[in-house]
Amino acid sequence: MKQGFEKYIPFVPLKRPRRSWPDKELKQAPVWCSVDLRDGNQALVDPMNVEEKLEFFHTLVDIGVKEIEVGFPSASEVEYDFCRTLIEGGHIPDDVTIQVLVQARPHLITRTFEAIEGAKHVIFHFYNSTSTLQRKVVFHTDVQGVKQIAVDAAELIYDMAQPVIASGMDLRYEYSPESFMGTEMDAAAEICAAVLDALHADAAKPVILNLPTTVENCMPNYFADEIEYFIEKLPGRERAILSLHPHNDRGEGVATAEMGLLAGADRVEATLFGNGERTGNVDMVTLALNLYTQGVDPRLDFSQINRIRDVYERCTKMKIGPRQPYVGELVFTAFSGSHQDAINKGTQYMRQSGSPFWEIPYLPIDPADVGREYEPIVRINSQSGKGGAAFVMQQNFGYDLPKSMQPEFGRIVQAETERAGTELPPQRIFELFRENYIAATAPYQLLRHSFAETVEENGASHVRFTGTLRHTDTVFDVTGEGNGPIDAFFNAIHGQKMDRFTFVDYKEHAVQSGSDSMAVAYIQLRDETGRDIFGVGMDHNINLAPLRGILSAINRAWQTRHRG
Repeated sequence: MKQGFEKYIPFVPLKRPRRSWPDKELKQAPVWCSVDLRDGNQALVDPMNVEEKLEFFHTLVDIGVKEIEVGFPSASEVEYDFCRTLIEGGHIPDDVTIQVLVQARPHLITRTFEAIEGAKHVIFHFYNSTSTLQRKVVFHTDVQGVKQIAVDAAELIYDMAQPVIASGMDLRYEYSPESFMGTEMDAAAEICAAVLDALHADAAKPVILNLPTTVENCMPNYFADEIEYFIEKLPGRERAILSLHPHNDRGEGVATAEMGLLAGADRVEATLFGNGERTGNVDMVTLALNLYTQGVDPRLDFSQINRIRDVYERCTKMKIGPRQPYVGELVFTAFSGSHQDAINKGTQYMRQSGSPFWEIPYLPIDPADVGREYEPIVRINSQSGKGGAAFVMQQNFGYDLPKSMQPEFGRIVQAETERAGTELPPQRIFELFRENYIAATAPYQLLRHSFAETVEENGASHVRFTGTLRHTDTVFDVTGEGNGPIDAFFNAIHGQKMDRFTFVDYKEHAVQSGSDSMAVAYIQLRDETGRDIFGVGMDHNINLAPLRGILSAINRAWQTRHRG
C-alpha cells in the first residue's frame, strides 16, 4: 500500500461558502421506506424463501413501516411470484404501500405493471445510472444520453399508469438517478427535472426523487452539500419528495443520512440493522433510535428489539454483532470500573430524584424502552470496579450495599476475576457476597436472645438485651442495656473479647416485598488500629438482622487476623 493510494481519484467537493444545513436540527422523523426485501435480500448468500419474506414483511408492518419495497418483479419469477403472493393473499394492510423496482427498460416496465395488478397502494420505482464513471465505462454516453433513457422510461410509465390509476389503484412514481453521489449536481438536477416534467408532477401529486448513495465515495458533509445544491438547482422543489438511499462503503451511512436530512431530504430508504450490498445499506434501527434519544418520535416501534433481531437473524441467516448500536448483546454493558461506578450513581440519582428525564451516564437510551433487560448492563471482569459489583447486587438481587462498603466488596470480586481469568456471572458475584459476609458465622454465634423494652413518659426508649453466645466450644451469657436493640447488644458483648471494636454505621432494608420479606443489615465497625470491617446479617426479624451483621463483622475480623 506504500504507493497504491496514488491510483485513487479523490472526490472533488462542491464549493459552498454559504451552506445552511449545519445550523439546522432534526425535529421530526423522515418518511421511512424499507428496502430489506429487495436491496437487503439480493445481498444475502442464501436469499429468503417466500415464507421467510412473508414473516419479514409482517415484522416490518408491525414495526410501523408504511412504505416497503417488496422486490424487483421483472428480474425473476421468484420476485414476481412473491409480489403476487402479497397482493392475492391479502397480506398488505390498507395503510401500507408496497414499492416495486424496475430498470428504465420497456419490457421490464411492462412486466412490472403486470406484477402489481390488484394492489391498492403502489410506488412504481424506476432507475438508471447517471454517474460520470458509469457513463464513461458502462454506457459510453453523455449526460443527454442518460437523460433520454430516464425521460423515455418516465413517459412510458406515465402512459401505462393512466388506466391503472383510473381503475382505482393509488399509484405513485419514484425515480432514482443511480450513483447520484458520483453525478455532477447540475446534471443530476437537469435529469430529475426532465423526469418530473415527463411524469406531470406538481405539488398535489409529487414524485419521489430518490438520490442514492449507491457507492459511498465522499464524507457525509460533502454529500449534504450536494443535496442542498441539488435542491437549489431543481426547478419546482414542491413537485418532489426528496428521498435518500445511503449505502455504507465508508462506514458513514448513518451520518450521510442524518446530514442529508439536515440538507433538506424528506425520506429515507433503509434496512433493518443495515443489511445490503457490500458493507450494507443505512441502518433504519440506528437512524430511528438516534432520533428517539434526542426527544424526537421516530414513528417506528422498536420496543421489542430482541424479537425483531431474532426474526432478522432467522430469515436472513445473518448475525448481528455484539457491538451493533442499540441491539447488540453488549451495547448496554459496561465492564470498565469507572463506567460501572457512573452507571450505579446514575441509577441511584434516578431513584432518589424522581427525574422525568433519562439521566444515566454511559447509557444514551433506557434499555427498557427497546425491551432490553437491566441484568446485563454491568458485567464483571478484571477491569471492573467497586461500582460494578454493587450495581449487580442491587439490580439482580435487591441488595443495596452502602457506599462505604462497596470498595471492600469490589476488591473481593476483582480478586476472584483475576483468579478465574474470566468474566463473573451475576450468580457467582452473589455467591461471593454470601461466602464473605452472610456465611461469616464463626467463631461467634448467637444461640438465643430476648429484648425487654420500656418507653419513658418523654418517649425515650430503653432496651435490655439478654442472650447466649458461643465462641468455638465455649458458651456464655451476656446482658446489656441501651437506647435501642443494636446499642443494647453492642454494650452486652463488651468485655467478652469483642470490645476492641467501635460502632461506625448501620444500614438496613428489605430484599423482598410483602410480608415474607427478609431484612438485610449492613454493619460497619472499626478496630483499635482504625481499620474498618463490614458485616452483613439477614433475618425475617428486623431486630435480629443487625445483630447477625455485628457478629458477621467481628467474625470476619477474627478470620482475617488468624489467617494473617
